[in-house]
Amino acid sequence: MVLVLLVALVSGCASFRAARLYGSGTDALDRGDPGRAIAELEQAAALAPQASEIQNHLGLAYGAEGREAEARDAFERALELDCDNHAARENLLVLRSRTHP
Repeated sequence: MVLVLLVALVSGCASFRAARLYGSGTDALDRGDPGRAIAELEQAAALAPQASEIQNHLGLAYGAEGREAEARDAFERALELDCDNHAARENLLVLRSRTHP
């Protein structure tokens, strides 16, 4: 989260807004409100399409709503953006193990 905020401060208003949406979307996910999380994280992803962390959290939110195909796509996008995103890799493996026993 700190990295996203730092990038936002350096990159401008759209990135700052993306960082705020990422934070509020993540908070909504933590509170058990995946619908709100998806709405906020989708907006953040539109403003910061190269942010792997946003894609990973969007995948978690989709998964919490039972939207497995969208979750898989978000985790895969997170890994395309940053192949070292270990959280996204683990989340994708967990999702695949649940959907393909």
